[in-house]
Amino acid sequence: MSARFSYLSQLECSRCHRQYDADQLHNASPCCVRPLLAMYDLTSLARDLAPGEIAGREATMWRYHELLPVREARSVLTLGEGMTPLLAAPRLAPVGLERRARLLVKDEGQNPTGSFKARGMAAALSRAVELGARGVVTPTAGNAGAAMAAYAARAGIPAYVSAPKDAPESCILQARCYGAEVDLIAGLISDAGHLAADVACQRGWFNVATLREPYRAEGKKTMGLELAEQLGWRLPGAIIYPAGGGTGIVGMWKAFAELRELGWLQDGQLPKMIIVQAEGCAPLVRALHEGKDEAEAWPSSDARTIANGLRVPSAIGDRLILQAVRESGGIGLTVSDDEMLVMTRYAAQREGMLIALEAAATIAAYHKLLATHILLPETETVLFFTGSGLPDVGRFV
Repeated sequence: MSARFSYLSQLECSRCHRQYDADQLHNASPCCVRPLLAMYDLTSLARDLAPGEIAGREATMWRYHELLPVREARSVLTLGEGMTPLLAAPRLAPVGLERRARLLVKDEGQNPTGSFKARGMAAALSRAVELGARGVVTPTAGNAGAAMAAYAARAGIPAYVSAPKDAPESCILQARCYGAEVDLIAGLISDAGHLAADVACQRGWFNVATLREPYRAEGKKTMGLELAEQLGWRLPGAIIYPAGGGTGIVGMWKAFAELRELGWLQDGQLPKMIIVQAEGCAPLVRALHEGKDEAEAWPSSDARTIANGLRVPSAIGDRLILQAVRESGGIGLTVSDDEMLVMTRYAAQREGMLIALEAAATIAAYHKLLATHILLPETETVLFFTGSGLPDVGRFV
């Protein structure tokens, strides 16, 4: 039995590895202005807890609380996020390959507020409030703003959201319904980010923008922890993930490293991490193809895709994302908006799943990877469906 609720030990700059006090509010690292990563006392945790002890805990992401940053159980803000189903979905393979396809789906659309963003915001706001945050802000392309607003309401603190004018109306309405102040601006998520940072500074509120604080990635890390547990403490051959800001890739790769260090994985084998981006906004895929360690920003005037969550011209966590893909032996590829639209209907009609465009990108990528023999149908592959299609169903039909 574990002796502590959390085994959080310190924060570390993801670039130079300088350490910082984990019991103070931080955004990006002061040294390099790069993401800070939460570090844990894994040696003690390996001694104090066996993975089998987790099985009887509540079916939320907080079953892994020792590997999450919140110090005390009473500080947890939860709406039941996590432990989303891992579903066999062979009929999402190309017609004729269904019997051979070892294809699984992690359905994140079943989280509170309808997307994987609930995980990150639950962790980030729980820890921020525990450390004394009086209000929170975030830029959003849609789902993150709705999730932050929900958990701010749960905490009883004010929230501010900035978003592009063409962000999904359903997400903006959600955020306002939860009581958040929302400003819609001309431009992209990067422009909304500048406004959010200004508001945070003016009001003394905490900015929980993607990878500009340490704990959203920790919440998303639980996708990887769950996947391992659901597969009997092993991992699949490949993961296909739709990458905008890329926090999910950063979080899961960190989770796998922690699980391996803890000795909890059955064989220690890690999956190929495959990212998919939209053809009209693919800074990470371009960097992979060009062999670069950092992703040059996609020109804002050329950032075009109907998948709002993939229209991210630059990612502060680019080095971490590219590193994870390369270390795993994975790749990056792009798909078109038309391919995403086709695959939303394919998922609905073949497996009864109503998914977001970003999720549909993973199916299109899977089909391309099979066609080019980069993946085989027999390779156990997990697609991450990061959000529900309900907010945008009118665009598919």
